[in-house]
Amino acid sequence: MTASLLRPTRCSTSRSQRIPLSLLAASLTLIACSLTPCARAAAFDDSVPTPEILAQLEQRATHASPREQAYLYTELVHAMTEKAARELSDGDDNAAQATLKQINHYAHLIQTSLERNTSKLKNAEMLMQHTTYRFAQFVHLAPPDDKPQVQATLQELTQVNDALLSQVFQH
Repeated sequence: MTASLLRPTRCSTSRSQRIPLSLLAASLTLIACSLTPCARAAAFDDSVPTPEILAQLEQRATHASPREQAYLYTELVHAMTEKAARELSDGDDNAAQATLKQINHYAHLIQTSLERNTSKLKNAEMLMQHTTYRFAQFVHLAPPDDKPQVQATLQELTQVNDALLSQVFQH
């Protein structure tokens, strides 16, 4: 009995402390995926654009090749969403109504341009997802009289996002 107590036994701690490579890789992938939305959201410019920037975006989208129009119109809708949010928070209902009509028009142009073979489809989808999320945050800013149009615009943006997402999965 004393011999077995005095003899050091070999611990299997080295084996239990080792993490299987597959578990480590899965953990790192999970961490990277959970951080991606934060990094992606930080990459979008949520500042209110100037009228000059909006004019430039509109001109670029109008004169772009058909393959690039979906993404460029998505950039324009994103910028216009920030503008509409500012107008709603400032209480400028007339300007907000005009901006919402423009957003609906450009959202329709995005859907029309999806019929072509488009480039930057995944980028357009990610930007539209972010834009729809931002727009949904601003719905509460709308006065009660304007809520139906704001809700209709949000529904239009959601449909465009769904169309973009389905195009991404088809390609």
